[in-house]
Amino acid sequence: MTRLYKYFFRGLITVLPLALTIYLLYIFLAWTEAVALTFLRPFIGGFYVPGMGLALGILGILAIGYLVSKQRVQRFLTVVEMPFTNLPVVKSIYSSLKSFADYFSPSSKNTAQQVVILRVPGQQLELVGLVTRRSMEGLPEGFTQGDRVAVYLPMGYMIGGYTVFVPQDWVQPIQMSVEEAMRSSLIAWMARAESNHRPAAPAATDTAATDTPAPVPPNAAPSATAPSASAPSDLPPAPPRSGGPV
Repeated sequence: MTRLYKYFFRGLITVLPLALTIYLLYIFLAWTEAVALTFLRPFIGGFYVPGMGLALGILGILAIGYLVSKQRVQRFLTVVEMPFTNLPVVKSIYSSLKSFADYFSPSSKNTAQQVVILRVPGQQLELVGLVTRRSMEGLPEGFTQGDRVAVYLPMGYMIGGYTVFVPQDWVQPIQMSVEEAMRSSLIAWMARAESNHRPAAPAATDTAATDTPAPVPPNAAPSATAPSASAPSDLPPAPPRSGGPV
């Protein structure tokens, strides 16, 4: 029963990520095609081929990306963004999402995207974070000036994180992409169990048991084969007795 239980959960762990990925991808593609067809229906009428909405949606996104790269379109987009950047609640949501998207944008001019290890002097603790700022310029008064960087420390399972400002010599870059670091932080840097690298248990030896004599209790009787100290066997015979007085 234990073996069946183990096989079941091993198969479930193998199938579950694949099934969830395919399911979420299907939902996203279906939603994208439905939205694209909603905008394209007035132009194409009743003509429809499966996958056409998705293909036209991708082409539309490419066209928008090409237009946004133009200076005039960027000015027009700034005017369109004004309601989203001025309303109190909408401003916080839109600005946060836009900054997060710009951070991972391949065309971003921000060169501070780097995964580092943060080591506090005198401590054995190591923290993995992302450098988000390499200078203190543009920050309000009150921050400690100098050669300092801002490091974002994500928490496990993406429930939050911390941003700390530390000296430059406290951080050490590592060869890891931002996407890989964020993915590892999502699962709390959980490592798979390596069953092939377990140290072998030392083999039990019987030499100590065979070479070391067993202890003898203090009240044990002497062995029958051992000579007795109170009855020596080499004493001379007693002299013969006479029949009367001399």
